[in-house]
Amino acid sequence: MDSTLVIDVDRLPKEGLRVSRDFDFLSVDLVEENAVFLEPAHAEFLVRLIGEEIFVRGRITARLSFVCGRCLTPFEFPVASAFDLVYLPEELNELSDELSDEDLDKMYYSERRLDLRAVVLEQLNLTFPAKPLCDEACEGICAVCGEVVRDGKCSCQVKEKDPRWNAFRIFERDKS
Repeated sequence: MDSTLVIDVDRLPKEGLRVSRDFDFLSVDLVEENAVFLEPAHAEFLVRLIGEEIFVRGRITARLSFVCGRCLTPFEFPVASAFDLVYLPEELNELSDELSDEDLDKMYYSERRLDLRAVVLEQLNLTFPAKPLCDEACEGICAVCGEVVRDGKCSCQVKEKDPRWNAFRIFERDKS
C-alpha cells in the first residue's frame, strides 16, 4: 500500500474527489508514545477545490491500544472522528508580515499539493486524550504493595494518615 496520498490541486475534478482507504501508520508517528494500532486507520473524505481554497470533509475510524496512565494496564481505545478543514495556498501566508490570532486557525498547502496522509495523521492525533485512562474511576496502583487496586488483589489498609494533609481537613464534607 502506498504510504502517501498527495493530491495535485490542479487535477481535482470540479465535483471533488472522494477517497476511502486504510492508512498504515507506525506507532512512532503518534503523539501518544505507548499507543499501538490494533487495525489500520480508515478514512473517508471528500476533497473539493473552490477558488484557491481546498475543503476537506471526512471521517476517521481506528482501534488502538493505549496504556492507562494510572494502573499501566493496556486498554482498547476506539476512534470515530469527523472533521471539516479548509486549506489556503501557502503564498497567502507569505504575503502577511505578522501573525495574527486569526492566522493561528488557518492551514496551508504548498506547491499546489496537499498530503492527505498527513491530514489523516494530524486528525487522528487530535482525538487522543491528554492522559489515557482505562476508566475515569481507575484508582491506579497501590502505593504499598504495587498491585492494581481494581483487580482486588490489594488488601492494604493505610491506617495512618499523612499529617501534612491535616490543614485541608476543613474542606472535607460532613459524611453523617
